Amino acid sequence: MYGFIGTGEITAAIVEGLGEAKPVFVSPRGRHVAQQLAERFEHVQVCASNQEVLDNATTVVLAVRPDIVQAVLGELHFRAEHVVISALAGVRLEQLRVWTAPAQVVRAIPLPQAARRQSLTVLYPDHAAARELFAQVGGVLTPSTEEALEVFSAATATFAAHLDYLTAIAAWMTEHGVEAGAATAYTAHIFGQLGQSLAQHTGPLAELTGKHMTPGGLNEQFLAELRADGLPEMVRRGLDKVLTRLDLNRG
Repeated sequence: MYGFIGTGEITAAIVEGLGEAKPVFVSPRGRHVAQQLAERFEHVQVCASNQEVLDNATTVVLAVRPDIVQAVLGELHFRAEHVVISALAGVRLEQLRVWTAPAQVVRAIPLPQAARRQSLTVLYPDHAAARELFAQVGGVLTPSTEEALEVFSAATATFAAHLDYLTAIAAWMTEHGVEAGAATAYTAHIFGQLGQSLAQHTGPLAELTGKHMTPGGLNEQFLAELRADGLPEMVRRGLDKVLTRLDLNRG
């Protein structure tokens, strides 16, 4: 049986992806989302407290805000058979183990695509119960160190920037006379199709870049402009700052 402490977007995505696999117990935190899940899925039960979640489930996903996690966990009593899967960015295993003793602890980076069973979930350390859960909503990737998991976590900070880039393209089209709805639909279409190509590609990303431009062509020109303005270095600097923020939580 699965339990979820914290009921937000990630919890909703995982529960939706699981379907009717097993009974699911969700905490009252985020009651609106929890109630919606219970209404959609007969096997989902909203508990009266977080402790009730632990009393009914042995594999428990922790998905509360990092700034309140210590207070939330401080009120709970864990058993040795509990497997706590933390979906919290920047909260280290060492600290989680103190707060959840004597439970077993795993860190994970589940993605919203879990709702469609397409989340490539990063786990550390590898654990059979966690692997079983996330294999049902996509695939599993297990880095060799917790530090590597933090790098994956930093990479997820680029989602909003990518969408803002697409927003800028659609806005530019509108500024040049294209109707706003058409600009949005076209931008979403071409990058949605590009995403499918990306999902099917197994080689280096640079290979895919090369396939989408010809010497002297428009794609090559635009890429050269962005590189000349320092975009790759800007991306690296931004990611370095995110990783530094995550590293500040070490220990």
